[in-house]
Amino acid sequence: MEGQMEIGVVVEAVHKVEPPPLQTTLDKLKVRLKETFFPDDPFRRFKGQPSKRKWLLTFQYLFPVLVWAPNYSLSLFKSDLIAGLTIASLAIPQGISYAKLANLPPIIGLYTSFVPPLVYAVLGSSRDLAVGPVSIASLIMGSMLRQVVNPNTDPYLFLQLAFTATFFAGLFQASLGILRLGFIIDFLSKATLVGFMAGAAIIVSLQQLRNLLGIVHFTKKMGVVPVTSSVFHNTNEWSWQTVVMGICFLAFLLLARHVSMRRPKLFWVSVGAPLASVIISTLVVFLFKAQNHGISIIGKLKCGLNRPSWDKLLFDSTFLGTTMKTGLVTGIISLTEGIASGRTFASLRGYQVDGNKEMMAIGLMNIVGSCTSCYVSTGAFSRSAVNHNAGCKTAMSNVVMAMTVMVTLLFLMPLFAYTPNVVLGAIIIAAVIGLIDVPAALHIWKLDKVDFLVCLSSFLGVIFISVQEGLAIAVALSIFRILLQTTRPKVIALGNIMGTNIYRDLHQYKEAKKVPGFLILAIEAPINFSNTTYLKERITRWIEEENTMEDKETGLKFLILDLSAVPTVDTSGISFLIDLKKTTEKYGLQLIFVNPMGEVMEKLQRANKIDNFLGVDSLFLTIGEAVFSLSSSFTKGTA
Repeated sequence: MEGQMEIGVVVEAVHKVEPPPLQTTLDKLKVRLKETFFPDDPFRRFKGQPSKRKWLLTFQYLFPVLVWAPNYSLSLFKSDLIAGLTIASLAIPQGISYAKLANLPPIIGLYTSFVPPLVYAVLGSSRDLAVGPVSIASLIMGSMLRQVVNPNTDPYLFLQLAFTATFFAGLFQASLGILRLGFIIDFLSKATLVGFMAGAAIIVSLQQLRNLLGIVHFTKKMGVVPVTSSVFHNTNEWSWQTVVMGICFLAFLLLARHVSMRRPKLFWVSVGAPLASVIISTLVVFLFKAQNHGISIIGKLKCGLNRPSWDKLLFDSTFLGTTMKTGLVTGIISLTEGIASGRTFASLRGYQVDGNKEMMAIGLMNIVGSCTSCYVSTGAFSRSAVNHNAGCKTAMSNVVMAMTVMVTLLFLMPLFAYTPNVVLGAIIIAAVIGLIDVPAALHIWKLDKVDFLVCLSSFLGVIFISVQEGLAIAVALSIFRILLQTTRPKVIALGNIMGTNIYRDLHQYKEAKKVPGFLILAIEAPINFSNTTYLKERITRWIEEENTMEDKETGLKFLILDLSAVPTVDTSGISFLIDLKKTTEKYGLQLIFVNPMGEVMEKLQRANKIDNFLGVDSLFLTIGEAVFSLSSSFTKGTA
């Protein structure tokens, strides 16, 4: 056994593997439920507080406005006033544009920039989030509802379905927050979102070719092929006046965006560009009567605030499935964008955003919005960036924006009658181009090729099939990858680094060497019903391969399983370990377990009481102690 004596350093003592503290099933269930549904431990602030303080904390938790409003000052308001007016200048043209994108009347987009921000200011926990309609949710809602109702032939029914879908989106979002199920949206990985956003941005841009070219008869489909085909099959409808105006204003908007990106201090250039475009183009159309020369305009818009729309919610069985599905998809997408935006700017300022609270706030504002002539809204990243850069201090900036939109709705709507649709299309294109994140896609490619495949699948699915189906494909691929990792867990062979008591992956560390007579394997995943068959086959194959390679004099004597990276095991996993014990005995091996963690150790003990499958030297705290102890005993036995 000279080869064995050269391995590692001398181990002075063999430590006992301790079982975890005894806990009742109820205690374990409480811990598991707490970590699943309350990982942020929202109740810790109530511990040791008097009753009055607890009530105050409760109201502050439900209504975050009570946290900052009591200490609100004039200096804070000055900052919020500037930020609110700044985002209002962006929200007004975007609201009109995004409503058109959703196949809804332009006035609905402004309504959606009025009521939801007021609700969020009371319920939201982010200081920077600027609320209103967003391009992706608008596109998805418009495309999904258009599959069952034509907004041109039956606009009232389409409007009813939009409000109903918004209601279901809000209900779904609020339910996730109330039931603490926010982890569901984590299935939308970064790779999925990067591909989805890029694909959706291209589809949105292609859809605006209708306005940029002045085409009257345009396809209802969303794929890149039918849209491109429709563009070139209707060249007779192209309007050169519209094309010239569209190119000019699109170039102006992109130039403003470029200037702001190169010099962040000039962010106000890109912020004011959309409103400036609307004002200038409206004046041009009005002065030159361009509507009589092929330029399509919005038309007359009525003044007034949001009308109640709870009587327009339609729960008819004919359309219920469509509105629920539309609400679910738009709800998930808008919720993901809102929470991601809120967390991004919160990290920049060093404060926390409660994800579940945000879900409730966004959900409730959409429920209220569906009853006040609004469609799906959330915190838009671009608008929130403007809000942040403009120096907002609290959610009061949303209130200022809403009041500005209210003034517009009451007094300024006639001014938009001559606004050309081509400029609204240019505003949408300029806004969504920022969603195409090529550096992020390249970063994913360099880090993980499989993640890049998910990203690419999401992108191609959106542009060639449909927005919702492309998203579904990407999510399915992400889930499939998780299932693959679970059902085919990583098992690695370990070796000893000479002169130390350290054992590492033989494939990764060239200085690591096999220990004669030992097969040391580490399982790096939970052991459950989904992977026990694979683990048994893989370990058995490893034993057979090692037996053919081992020296005939020493031979393979021990199989050591390092369970340090196995957090949980179910009954199928325990059965697998018992069967593995029998399998190793057939090969003349002794099975050793190293460092089983709390739950795993507890279940091993229970199984041992029933089946008595653990031997005297079956458990060790470290691999080094196991090798030293077993080598010593084997040497004595052979001597």
